Amino acid sequence: MRHLTRAYGDVGVLVEIVCQDDPSEPYLSDFSIPIHAMGAPTGAYGYSRQLLAWLRQNVTRFDGVVINGIWTYHGLAAAIAAKGRVPYLVLTHGMLDPWFKRHYPLKHLKKYFYWPVQYWILRHAETVMFTSTLERDLAPQSFWPNHWKSFVVPYGTGDTPPNSKAQSDALYSKLPLLHGRPYVLFLSRIHEKKGCDLLIEAFARVAPVHPDVDLVIAGPDQVGLQSKLQRLAADLGIERRVHWPGLLTGDAKWGALRGCDAFILPSHQENFGVVVAEALACGRPVLISNQVNIWPDIEQEGVGLVAPDTLAGTEDLLSGWLALGDGKRSAMIARTTEVFRKRYSMRSGAVAIKGLFEQLNRK
Repeated sequence: MRHLTRAYGDVGVLVEIVCQDDPSEPYLSDFSIPIHAMGAPTGAYGYSRQLLAWLRQNVTRFDGVVINGIWTYHGLAAAIAAKGRVPYLVLTHGMLDPWFKRHYPLKHLKKYFYWPVQYWILRHAETVMFTSTLERDLAPQSFWPNHWKSFVVPYGTGDTPPNSKAQSDALYSKLPLLHGRPYVLFLSRIHEKKGCDLLIEAFARVAPVHPDVDLVIAGPDQVGLQSKLQRLAADLGIERRVHWPGLLTGDAKWGALRGCDAFILPSHQENFGVVVAEALACGRPVLISNQVNIWPDIEQEGVGLVAPDTLAGTEDLLSGWLALGDGKRSAMIARTTEVFRKRYSMRSGAVAIKGLFEQLNRK
């Protein structure tokens, strides 16, 4: 939201955010736009009387409303307040991907009880926005009925900070043993959905052939998986070549992205993968599974490699990249930042959403 609101400002759109957060949360203090925090919601669905009251009172001050995310009360409140008064759009953020239907059938069944309400919101939206063509095409497979007006909106991230020595210094202060060694970078949550176990096993297969290359697995361990993965790396004899810096932020994060040979994300499901866009913005090729929904773009633009989300597929990503000649690598690297600006700059998303509202308000 921080990146998107900056982009809105760059294209002349005035934005305010209403959210269900505690007003005292420090992360709300440094936004450059008004934030209306309604306080913590009630229950799993997030009911909030204050939210609906604020929206009913204020919604006509705006030319339109963007509802970010689905399945909780904020969307219903915004739709009720906006319907018949101002147009509203819904940005689903991958929450209709059928992967969840296949892998969490009980949760999917529970959501069917919410679907009549959620479908009403989507059905009456002026547009339901998706961040890739693949996400748009997969969404109707999750629930029925499933008719709404769809639009693929450019999405990604903001501009990266300029390259600086402070960035690499911050990384190597956390990982001094990495200094001077080429590495492939995984930067995301350490979670089973991200294919981290496949990455460890695949790296163990290619490591003997490429003794000078290391692997960095960076990100928060929210489910206690890291210790199991570290044991797996030890069992496979590669523990000295796999580095675990934890969550990287600020200069250390940008140093890791700019310093890597390539970025890798062998996820089993990924609606978009903002960090993929960040890697491209830093001039680094990306190695991703064909379950990251922007994989057709990456393959078409020639800025990375794509393979199935299997052990063999992940091994193909690593071995394929490491076997590329210098000429092919350089050609791939040369296209990365241009592709980022064309497809994944948040400014493009802001322009597209602004254009949608301008069309709606001309009707």
